Amino acid sequence: MVAEMILTVILMIPLYAFFIWTYNCPEDSFLFGKRWQFKEEPEVSPNMVRYLKFTSIAAMISTPIVIFSIFFKQSVFGLALLAFIFVIVIGAFIIFTGEN
Repeated sequence: MVAEMILTVILMIPLYAFFIWTYNCPEDSFLFGKRWQFKEEPEVSPNMVRYLKFTSIAAMISTPIVIFSIFFKQSVFGLALLAFIFVIVIGAFIIFTGEN
């Protein structure tokens, strides 16, 4: 059990680095691997930037809750999943109804 938790923490470090990079540089992370498709520098809409920032924050919050709830108690997993879905719905509402 302890070895699984240590391995999980080690594997979460690059995942968190990716989420932090996506939050700090949303245009670069959105265009990662796609720049060759454009002749000029493409513009990313402000709504897409807000969406990428929201999803990276939601992932940074929900990933450890879900993973560690699997390790500690199975009954907490349902509550964590419900909270994650609630955050996604509220965030999507804010993103799609927000102003530019």
